[in-house]
Amino acid sequence: MELANWFKNLLPSEYKRLVFLVALVAITHLLFQSLLSGHEDSVDGYGNVIIRVESTSKSAMVRNPLTINASDMSTRDVVLFNNVVLKDGTGSNSNSNVGGDDGNGSRKMGDRGEIENGSVSEGTNRVIVDRNVVDDEYENDEDLNEIAVLEDVIRDQDDYVNTISDIVSSSTMESTSGAGNGFKIEQVAKHGQEVSTGKLKEGKMSEAAKELVAVNTSSVANRTSNAGFRSTPLQSNHAASENNLSMIAKPGKKKMRCEMPPKSVTTIDEMNRILLRHRRSSRAARPRRSSVRDQEIFAARSQIENAPVMVNDQELYAPLFRNVSSFKRSYELMERTLKVYVYKDGKKPIFHLPILKGLYASEGWFMKLMQGNNRFVVKDPRRAHLFYMPFSSRMLEYTLYVRNSHNRTNLRQFMKDYTETIAAKYPYFNRTGGADHFLVACHDWAPYETRHHMEHCIKALCNADVTVGFKIGRDVSLPETYVRSARNPLRDLGGKPPSQRHILAFYAGSNHGYLRPILLKHWKDKDPDMKILGRMPPGVASKMTYIQYMKSSKYCICPKGYEVNSPRVVESIFYECIPVIISDNFVPPFFEVLDWGRFSLILAEKDIPNLKDILMSIPQERYLALQLGVQKVQRHFLWHAKPEKYDLFHMTLHSIWYNRVYQIKLRQ
Repeated sequence: MELANWFKNLLPSEYKRLVFLVALVAITHLLFQSLLSGHEDSVDGYGNVIIRVESTSKSAMVRNPLTINASDMSTRDVVLFNNVVLKDGTGSNSNSNVGGDDGNGSRKMGDRGEIENGSVSEGTNRVIVDRNVVDDEYENDEDLNEIAVLEDVIRDQDDYVNTISDIVSSSTMESTSGAGNGFKIEQVAKHGQEVSTGKLKEGKMSEAAKELVAVNTSSVANRTSNAGFRSTPLQSNHAASENNLSMIAKPGKKKMRCEMPPKSVTTIDEMNRILLRHRRSSRAARPRRSSVRDQEIFAARSQIENAPVMVNDQELYAPLFRNVSSFKRSYELMERTLKVYVYKDGKKPIFHLPILKGLYASEGWFMKLMQGNNRFVVKDPRRAHLFYMPFSSRMLEYTLYVRNSHNRTNLRQFMKDYTETIAAKYPYFNRTGGADHFLVACHDWAPYETRHHMEHCIKALCNADVTVGFKIGRDVSLPETYVRSARNPLRDLGGKPPSQRHILAFYAGSNHGYLRPILLKHWKDKDPDMKILGRMPPGVASKMTYIQYMKSSKYCICPKGYEVNSPRVVESIFYECIPVIISDNFVPPFFEVLDWGRFSLILAEKDIPNLKDILMSIPQERYLALQLGVQKVQRHFLWHAKPEKYDLFHMTLHSIWYNRVYQIKLRQ
């Protein structure tokens, strides 16, 4: 003690300075630890910083500003390409790798794979890139290949570095001064021609906004490694589960769902048995009280089942249908009876804004034609047999998804809030649990976005996958149609006659998913009769070549990509080429009424090595019958500016009506 007092008296100023420095270091360390724990940051095993930012669900967050003229979307050729509005093919693309490939240059989301083995549940975390529509002369691409997806994500990481650094530095300053951890995020969209800025603050969050952004960037880790991030105790247990990019980019780690075959396979025969079983015993819940409209639909079922047998019908080609007599009677009753109420709730662009071009055109065309229909639509909901919720799954993704957040929870929460608003405002949803409500959605994420809260609704989905909740006999498989021109959706319709189709089989497209690499491995450049190609070069000439190949081929191969659905199925019919569907668990469009064995081939994925032998074994007589079936069924897969009888609009609406007829139960 005396020695300490002697030292203090000897060097008073140096001693005080030393104590001050020690205290300053300790305070700085505590503030730094508090900052990290407040943001729930973590560092993965590779030294990558994972920063989690929370925001409110009330603000409409978008990846990039969205400026859309509603009239343009329905009356002029306007498409969204890399977040730029293009009119009549003009405009520029600042990132040529954004989007996806379906054989020839079009853009579609290439991020459908889900991490398996516990790191991701319900497919909520994904590597995301734009899946925008391209305004080009001839576009047939479906998805971006995985390499391009990763390159796009890596490139986008650099754009976030400064933003993350600003958030960290801003939070440090606010923490020191006692301020809150608030920050502003621009790109909050208003429909029309305005883009506003919203302020999102931590601490005012709903479940829809939690974990809205999870950014993983090695650049930040490199910049902060000298500050001790690599040695921090926050190399936590949950870091590995959040570091999706590291797992995808590094071979040998977790595999995406799209890179693995399904765990179970439902064959087409099993699908038929499921449909028949559901027809015999409906699973729909009885309404709390049976209305006059319920009784009218229930009465239609008896008339359909006892329809007079048709021998020769001048309008319909009987072999295409499971039961042409029942179909025609059901269609006539639909035209005579069905009334639909279209909810006015919901604001553009997510609601009431149809996109009429590109890969998601099916949902847009149906929305446009349904909302403008005077024959089926009623203004009084009490007169309605069915209720249409007119949202665009494409615009939901575009408007609300935070790019590279790997989280779609806010999209599902948005639809949950919408459904609850409808249920609270009107008495109809709760009366049947939503069984007399329907939606039409073509985006791959629609099954996830409408899960649980819209579970009893009739869902017309392009992603008709029985392994992700598609209910045969209730839901409707919506054809994914690639529309190149909103003003002329029938451009280039038709193909060569059978005698002039000298190519046995044709396929061109990107090498993504687990199935297409197998197809290309076995058949690319292996046989002159099998025109199996990879991705065709960009440009109008290649796109014309793609179309001419389809017009000149006997069979068009339609393998699944990241999901079970593919626009090639309808493209094949469009160009009168027999579709060869290779996609386990895919329910073909209008499965409840059409007999796909009369105009297509449905093969198991395991049959790819024997593909040519299978095609060559088909007798000429059967080939000609299939070819005729394609020509006859074509009318049922076409969009018209003014709907025509038995066209794609009416076929979609009929399948919704037909499934409701067989689902309804009356309360005695």
